[in-house]
Amino acid sequence: MRATWKPHEKHGRLTMRSDLPASVFAFPKQRKEPMTDPRHVRNAVARFDQVTDASADDRELAFANIKKAARYYGVELGEDSWQELGVHPQPNRAAAARKASATRKRTGSAKKAAKKAAATRKKRKSA
Repeated sequence: MRATWKPHEKHGRLTMRSDLPASVFAFPKQRKEPMTDPRHVRNAVARFDQVTDASADDRELAFANIKKAARYYGVELGEDSWQELGVHPQPNRAAAARKASATRKRTGSAKKAAKKAAATRKKRKSA
């Protein structure tokens, strides 16, 4: 796929993300992951798998844009395809993680610490 990314270095202060042209985004249709400097290119790579509303074609275009921006800014990429940038996003991941931590059983020293804290609270109440 042919990259659509073009460098954009606006002089002065960018006041809003909407001031940027679509050509500076890794995902231009969704206007996600702007790449205006090396730090933003590295951020786009790190957050690539967090974009939820992108098709396989969108991801392929985004990876081509990231590669082009990385070459321009001198950022090294260790990946050769977008499939290597991480697993697909899991929208309910946060809820599942909270549920798993809430149902996790206490073992060993955690049990002892909980008993000790409960005993301390009980002593303080009676005193």
